[in-house]
Amino acid sequence: MADPTTTVTPAAAADTAAGPKTMDAGKWANKRVYHRLVIYTAGIHVFAGFIILLFELGSRK
Repeated sequence: MADPTTTVTPAAAADTAAGPKTMDAGKWANKRVYHRLVIYTAGIHVFAGFIILLFELGSRK
């Protein structure tokens, strides 16, 4: 991970062949992790609710 206390020279700040350099040790990375956590948790609950609904509907005569 990048050290936020170091200074970056303009030559080192240039984009690489793989894409632009990013700093993943900051607040933005934490926000991305929390957003992903909320989305995955909500998605799993929706999927589980759908499966339970299928079982409930299947158990009726």
